[in-house]
Amino acid sequence: MTLRGRLTAAFLTVVLGPVLLGAFFVGSTLSAVDRGRATERLGLAAAGVRTSVDALCQQLRAAADAVALVADPAARSRAADQVVSRGLAAAVQIVDTAGRTSYATLGGPAGPWQDCAADAATGPVRALAARVRLRDPAGADLGTVAAAQPVDPAFVARLAAVTGVGVTLLDDPGRITHTTEDREVRAAVLAAAREAAGDRVTDTADGRYVRRIGPSPGQPLPLVLSVPGQRPPGLYAALVGAVVLAALLAVLAAWRLARVTTRPLVELAGAVDRVAHGDLTARVPVRSRDEIGRLAGAFNRMTRETGSYVAALTSSRDQLRGHLTVLGDTLASTHDLQRILRVILHSAIVATGARAGAVLLLDGDGVLVGQCVEGLDGRWPTGDPADPATLRVQVGAGVLGAVAATGEPLRGRWEPADPPTGEPSCETYVAVPFAAPHGAEPRGGPDRPGHPPADDDDATECGALGVLALYDRPGADEFDDGDLVTLRTFAGHAAVAVENVRVHEEAQRLSLTDPLTGLWNYRYLRESIRREVERANRFGRMLSVLALDLDRFKDVNDTWGHAAGDAVLVEFARRVRGEIREVDLAFRQGGEEFVVLLPETDARGATIVAERLGSVVRDQPVRVEGHTGEPIAVPVTVSIGIAVYPDHAAGGQQVLDAADDALYAAKAAGRDGYRLARAPDPVPTHEIPVVAAAVSPPDGLPRAGAEDAGPVAQGGASSGPHPPRQSRGR
Repeated sequence: MTLRGRLTAAFLTVVLGPVLLGAFFVGSTLSAVDRGRATERLGLAAAGVRTSVDALCQQLRAAADAVALVADPAARSRAADQVVSRGLAAAVQIVDTAGRTSYATLGGPAGPWQDCAADAATGPVRALAARVRLRDPAGADLGTVAAAQPVDPAFVARLAAVTGVGVTLLDDPGRITHTTEDREVRAAVLAAAREAAGDRVTDTADGRYVRRIGPSPGQPLPLVLSVPGQRPPGLYAALVGAVVLAALLAVLAAWRLARVTTRPLVELAGAVDRVAHGDLTARVPVRSRDEIGRLAGAFNRMTRETGSYVAALTSSRDQLRGHLTVLGDTLASTHDLQRILRVILHSAIVATGARAGAVLLLDGDGVLVGQCVEGLDGRWPTGDPADPATLRVQVGAGVLGAVAATGEPLRGRWEPADPPTGEPSCETYVAVPFAAPHGAEPRGGPDRPGHPPADDDDATECGALGVLALYDRPGADEFDDGDLVTLRTFAGHAAVAVENVRVHEEAQRLSLTDPLTGLWNYRYLRESIRREVERANRFGRMLSVLALDLDRFKDVNDTWGHAAGDAVLVEFARRVRGEIREVDLAFRQGGEEFVVLLPETDARGATIVAERLGSVVRDQPVRVEGHTGEPIAVPVTVSIGIAVYPDHAAGGQQVLDAADDALYAAKAAGRDGYRLARAPDPVPTHEIPVVAAAVSPPDGLPRAGAEDAGPVAQGGASSGPHPPRQSRGR
């Protein structure tokens, strides 16, 4: 609906509402008054009918008593005739105790006679009678004397004359016996009488009011009383005509008023449409000084100021696009997290007009550590402003700690905390958290091979990775909601950058690890053996290689299933990591074959490690889930081959092969043991000359060519995961 239509409807509602309410009030009031008067008349008429019937019954009872008091039967008959002749009753009937009529006056009404003392009529009422007992002087019952008066049209007419209302006498089934009503209204009165109950007054369609009285004790006649209504004829037609006339006048006035009112609004709407389509030069003529005129003037000022804002926003947009382009190029071209965070921070400072800012990331101890800062000279909380890492804030402490703990951004004016929280000092601030993108793994990723899972304290409850904070604006103005939205955008880029770097590092790690055991894979083994051999050559150290193979592992798979076999492999890898040092490396070559590199370890140290590995595997059966779901203990043993560089080989692949040959020898010797590789014939030439000695050098590390390298430091866990080689089916 248009505004003009709404104004017209509103005007009509305001005007016609009272008119309709007034018409309804007049009609309902007149109807109520008319009904009240009719009810009052019918009440008086009902009282008059009851009084008349009661008087008649008393008269008949007196006549019957007069006859019953005469003792002589002959005189009693004469007394009955006198009662009738005097008009006290229309007929007198004397009945003996056997029910036989002993005397009856002539010309009496036809039966049955309705007893005045009855509660209700039991059939068509022909006469109304009063009965008294007839007794002899001794008090013996001689019968009854009944005096009757006919109930005929004349009787009903007398009642109508006495009460001034229409009277209708009904028979027992509800049909009309006698009535004073006109023939045109008899059917309507009878229908209304059927609906009436008790003293309730009902009305007919032609405006008559009807009330039903009796039968009841003392008034056994079923009568219907009715009176015509006194409402003015044509009342409702006159009211409807008045309402229609008022509606026509109101429509004409409303149309004219709406047209005059909406014309300037139509012009304003047209100008708004032009502005919506980009025409900021649109103006509205100011035709008056009323509210609509002021609205037109305000619109014109708004369009002028909007044009200025659009120009400024266009300039800011172009500038922001430039920063986002630089940011996008940086994200796409490098995985250098520090460089990415510096670009993000600088772009956020330029976009919001801040003077300084900082990016902090959450470390494993629940502390926010600065990664990059800008413009914080003179605001630094410590004495070493050159290193961003000196900016450290506990999670939950101060503004930055609260943002990281709750995940909710904060902005406002700075209030120094006591004690200090380690945050930079400023006048105003805005800080937003950033977390891993939706669907990314929690901070720290999956468990890293060789290391325990990340502790739950490594991340806050809200999953924040860090906080991006900006400080102070020119003029000491506070940061607003727009700055908060802009900073959220850059915080999202920071979260993506951190996550991308984490995913890149994780992908590199996964490419070098075995997915089942978490040990390094065969690819990393080839790289590691080359690197460790070069290090041994460079520093004149030894490198021991252990080739391990689980004995009869095929029986485990065949007996308890491959799931049980995988569980055995995982548990074996865990025990290996628990028995080697931090500098040692463990690998899975493939199947049930494993390799352990022991840098700076001679043959004696390697045999000690082999004995310990064999013992920890042999003495503790692995508990797995059997086919029935019940846990079972699987006994496991391992065979180990040992080779030492440079004693048994002159290169990385050769020492691996030597350890593999020693492993075959251990298998052939009955399994569950270890064998040291045989010295090659001829003994390989050492590339780096070393001084032979009977004891270990002062630093305690074994030297290449030493006859007794002494004990080796043992224990600890591997520093990382481990890679595989193809199984030879041992």
